[in-house]
Amino acid sequence: MHFLRCIGMDITAKRGQWTLKRQVQFFIFILSLIDTVCGMLRYSIPEEMKHGSFVGNIALDLTLDTQKLAARNARIVSERKVEYCKLNINTGVLFVNEIIDREELCGQISKCTLEFQVVLDDPFMFYDVLVEIQDINDNTPSFRKHETELEIIESTMPGARFPLESAHDSDIGSNSLQTYELSQNEHFILDIQTRAHEISFCELVLQKPLDREQQTELVLILSAVDGGIPHRSGTINIHVIVIDANDNSPVFGQATYKTTLVENAPIGTLILTVNATDIDERSFGKVTYFFNHISDEDRRLFAIDSITAEITTIGQIDFEKAKGYDIGIQAKDSGGQAAYCKLHIEIQDVNDNPPVISLRTLSDSVPEDSLPGTVVALIHIHDDDSADNGRVRCSISGNVPFKLITAGKNYKLITNSALDREKHSEYNITITASDEGTPPLSSKKYINVIISDVNDCPPTFEKTLYTTYVMENNVQGKQIISVKATDFDKGKNAQVSYSLYGDNVQDKPLSSYVSINAENGAIFALRPFDYEEFREFEIHVKAQDGGSPPLTSNATVKVFIVDQNDNFPRILYPKSDGSVVFEMLPQSAKAGYLVTKVVAVDADSGQNAWLSYQPSKTMEPGLFSIGLHNGEIKTLRDVTDKEPPKHKLVVLVKDNGQPSNTATVTLNVVISDSMPDVSEFNDFSDEVDQNTNLTLYLVISLSAVSSLFLVSIIALVSLKFCKTKHSRFLLETTGVSYPALPGSYFPPNYADVGGTATLQQRYEVCLTTDSGKNEFKYITPYIENASRNNINDPHNFDTMLYDTDGHDLNKENDIIQQKPANTEWRFSQGQRPGPSGSQRPEEAGPWPNPPTEAEQLQALMAAANEVSAATATLDAGTMGLSTRYSPQFTLQHVPDYRQNVYIPGSTSTLTGTNSQPEGKNPQPSSGNKKKSGKKEKK
Repeated sequence: MHFLRCIGMDITAKRGQWTLKRQVQFFIFILSLIDTVCGMLRYSIPEEMKHGSFVGNIALDLTLDTQKLAARNARIVSERKVEYCKLNINTGVLFVNEIIDREELCGQISKCTLEFQVVLDDPFMFYDVLVEIQDINDNTPSFRKHETELEIIESTMPGARFPLESAHDSDIGSNSLQTYELSQNEHFILDIQTRAHEISFCELVLQKPLDREQQTELVLILSAVDGGIPHRSGTINIHVIVIDANDNSPVFGQATYKTTLVENAPIGTLILTVNATDIDERSFGKVTYFFNHISDEDRRLFAIDSITAEITTIGQIDFEKAKGYDIGIQAKDSGGQAAYCKLHIEIQDVNDNPPVISLRTLSDSVPEDSLPGTVVALIHIHDDDSADNGRVRCSISGNVPFKLITAGKNYKLITNSALDREKHSEYNITITASDEGTPPLSSKKYINVIISDVNDCPPTFEKTLYTTYVMENNVQGKQIISVKATDFDKGKNAQVSYSLYGDNVQDKPLSSYVSINAENGAIFALRPFDYEEFREFEIHVKAQDGGSPPLTSNATVKVFIVDQNDNFPRILYPKSDGSVVFEMLPQSAKAGYLVTKVVAVDADSGQNAWLSYQPSKTMEPGLFSIGLHNGEIKTLRDVTDKEPPKHKLVVLVKDNGQPSNTATVTLNVVISDSMPDVSEFNDFSDEVDQNTNLTLYLVISLSAVSSLFLVSIIALVSLKFCKTKHSRFLLETTGVSYPALPGSYFPPNYADVGGTATLQQRYEVCLTTDSGKNEFKYITPYIENASRNNINDPHNFDTMLYDTDGHDLNKENDIIQQKPANTEWRFSQGQRPGPSGSQRPEEAGPWPNPPTEAEQLQALMAAANEVSAATATLDAGTMGLSTRYSPQFTLQHVPDYRQNVYIPGSTSTLTGTNSQPEGKNPQPSSGNKKKSGKKEKK
């Protein structure tokens, strides 16, 4: 009010010229503004308005944007089952949806209101709206009966009062019953009175004594008139019967009876017994009891015994409907005398109504990133009981991140702490409301709150570092590994897609080598990998979910290329460029003389790069040997004059892979102290064809001889069998016994050691292209206990023919049986191609350890040094075919394989230099060739 006074003073000072009408309008506007600020909109409409009638403009009064009402889901929430008012979300206008009957809605309550809330989302807001229903004069006062009788003794004195039945009007206020009117007569006047509950009633007051002899009955008209405009009225006919005099009338002990009654009392409960006495005798002293001045609703709740005057309940008493009742009681004798009293029944409340929990609004889902204090639901709790029975306490059971706070007559369910959908995707909240009655009553409401997902969890890989091994030369499109990332979010936020990123591989983009399936994380090879090109590379995988904004995580995949034996040995020396390669062997060469050295490399690594050297075809028996691991071709014995002047050696170079790869090189060794003619070297190509034809002829001849020999044996055995059978036949027929023939004795050791026939022999004919003139392999005797594994093992090829001292084991096998495998074939540290270890020969394993890159380099440089040294021992005068055999030939003309050495599996190229200064050729003269050869041997 002080605020209003201040506003009024200011307005008066500034706008002294305002009219009274404008001041009143401004005052009404200020009142409506105060109601709006207080959080409640108030409207007032008359009842019985048609559907669609205007109530108020919610959007204008609340300053809301009408274009956002639909987007914010503006709605009306009410406890009533009938939706009397409705909101137009397009215009913000509140209009009448159902015709409102104030009497049906509120009964006799003077102030009839409709209360509801206007609720909006995003952000969540609500406003209380109160619509007051104004009464209109739509009901006419009415009496329960259209006619009533009133018996009055003629001796009744003037001033006697006779209560009349009250009329009922459903309207209230000025439209309700206001007065009664009585028709004109000379005996009675009307006295109108009002009871405590403002229910008007009237009494007939006798103004002039009655005379039965003059008039036995009277007919009066009583009218009940309301205050509406226009007035409405109802009438009742009063039939007054004048009877003979009855001197005494019944008398009640009390004018007003008061009692209390507990609600929900059982039907038939005795409330009170009233008593009226009449001192008259006979029929005039007999009293009967009736209700007087009672409404139709009260008649359905209470009853009075007309004889005993016991008042009992006949209906269900409810404190929430009426807190008390006023009833008029009439006692009447048979002579027509009557007495009247009042009964006031006070209803005591019982805690019989549990609290009612209703949801005004409930969010469909709550985002998991909602801040504490976010409104989830608006809850209204009502208890129809009164006093302590109607006081309600509300609480939430369980350990949930929510709490209740009061909001006027309602409660708000808000978040109390942070939410995490990955831990709890929904909550079942139990709201308990209990009153303070004795005993207390309670009710529960179950609310299911769903937590909506927010993209707050990035995809998580099972491992941050993956490792996979891929064999080189893999199939294009083969899956090499599969990665997986898990996202604990839901729906689209949990959909993970995979992609690749990373540095280039060998100056080529990563996408040209591998690809990834964006859905399942499978990584595929787009091209075959080459171990010799690169041995490993890294792939960076990014997993991204489908949220907004998306979250990502990374993982690294290390791909190791596994070497495969896909490279053949490459022979560095001698070069096989299509020309015939010659090596000169002096006739004075001694045992152990280094003829030449085959140098080869393999681009593979590990065991696949270990090379072994062995003859592909048979050499001159006992003349040459090939180092299994160093490729050195040496003489096993001194060269004699009987040696053939030309020898052709085919060396097979084989790696240790599975399966192994091989390469061959053909060497032509000429035994001569001087360089022969060119025509003699041309014989090598002719001899190849001749050796080929000769080998074919030898095979045909051998087949023919074997066939002839086999036929001869069969014929001999058949003949022997026929003679024996014929002799036995003669002995049996004649019965004569012949002595044994001298030649029929066979020694016991006629069979060989293996128990086979004496004719069983083993012949092995091995021919080479160089054996056309005088070379055959010696016949190897059959030894039963020889180990076939050692024979078939290619690594033991040299040990089959010669030992380390150069002895021919083929001859020794005729005398002794095969010895166990000798471990001396293993190479010592000095014999190995490179310093792969310092262990003694007896400590070495069956195969050297895989060489390192430094060992491979050292082995190649050592091989090149030996080849250069061996070449230096040849006499320059005997090398006349090419410039490398000319007298001016030095080591400068021999390829130095120590330069530009390529190490398999490495990207480095090392260059070696000659330790001797240029011009100082270590090659000796032709005269000292033998001596220098021996020195080189030492």
